[in-house]
Amino acid sequence: MSESAPQRHHTIDYIELTVTDLGAAKSFYADAFGWQFTDYGPGYAGIRSPHGEGAPEVGGLRQDEAVRVGGPLVLLYSNDLDQSVQAVKEAGGQVIEGPYAFPGGRRFHFTDPSGNELGVWAEQ
Repeated sequence: MSESAPQRHHTIDYIELTVTDLGAAKSFYADAFGWQFTDYGPGYAGIRSPHGEGAPEVGGLRQDEAVRVGGPLVLLYSNDLDQSVQAVKEAGGQVIEGPYAFPGGRRFHFTDPSGNELGVWAEQ
């Protein structure tokens, strides 16, 4: 994790996803959301910030034998929810809920190739 940018007190700084196939996970997230990665060996890849080279990484993919289902739900923001649904499907993810409306927007949930559940939301 980089320390090149000031941190905001009590904000989520880094999210790490456990995956069962690092190569497949990198391909999925790159294809579905345009994420880029920094490899740190055969079992870990950092998720680069969308704010450019000088910004700290926002998370990582850590390879393990199994994914434990449950725990906090990570939500991504989208400017075009319908396009995000299509991108997830085309990249090999499975939409498991939605899209559905909620006060202030719409969202859907999906699983990645390792079985991690995430959500994507957009304003109305």
